[in-house]
Amino acid sequence: MSFRDLHYADRPLLLPNAWDVPSALAFSDAGYRAIGTTSFGVAASAGHPDGARSSKEATSALVRQLQNLPAYVSADVEDGYHDDPDEVAEYIAGLGAAGINIEDSTDEKLISPRAHAAKVAAIKQRSPEVFINARIDTYWLDQDATVSATLKRAEAYVDAGADGIFVPGAADPSNLRELTANIPVPVNVLVVPQLSLAELAELGVRRVSTGSLPYRAAIDAAVAVAQHIRDGEPPPTATGYPVMQGRLVDFSGR
Repeated sequence: MSFRDLHYADRPLLLPNAWDVPSALAFSDAGYRAIGTTSFGVAASAGHPDGARSSKEATSALVRQLQNLPAYVSADVEDGYHDDPDEVAEYIAGLGAAGINIEDSTDEKLISPRAHAAKVAAIKQRSPEVFINARIDTYWLDQDATVSATLKRAEAYVDAGADGIFVPGAADPSNLRELTANIPVPVNVLVVPQLSLAELAELGVRRVSTGSLPYRAAIDAAVAVAQHIRDGEPPPTATGYPVMQGRLVDFSGR
């Protein structure tokens, strides 16, 4: 089953987002057939804030490291790290990822739908096999956060060759139903705490991303270990050192 096919299965594709090799290996070992990267987690791991195109080199390096992972890899490439569509297409062609997320905002501001559609078209022309998940940041940034404005952008991106549409921040069931009913390609959302995968499926959602949630939860868990020990409590259980070491040994030998 191809990465594209995973978007048309009986249940929505749950895409966990990794920030380094061990997190990707853990998701793969847990049975996930596709894994995304998280620009926040990748940038933060290198000591940088998210955005401002800070994750470009680290994302490239991580995707290269994951080439032999027995799972499809979809890369979060922010806005493509450039304003020039040809430069963006060149970068994507060199990534080697099965799919990408590319967002229609730069520096926390929406760019014009025409400008983003030009990036999508350039990528599709250069790398037709890459699944382009065009991200619409209307709800995420609370800018033009209406169904009609979002659908207008989605139409432009689908016409340009987008294979999927990602609308992070969209969570209202009625809005999601209207979006999925009017977007002719798989619609992706972030985890919606109050809605299960089954409920999102009923609303027409085909893909659900964890985003930076696993990375942020991992940081919280690391602090909790220290606090348990400080407070004289038994430390939380964790995957054994031999297991994690074994994953890395096996991976390095592929």
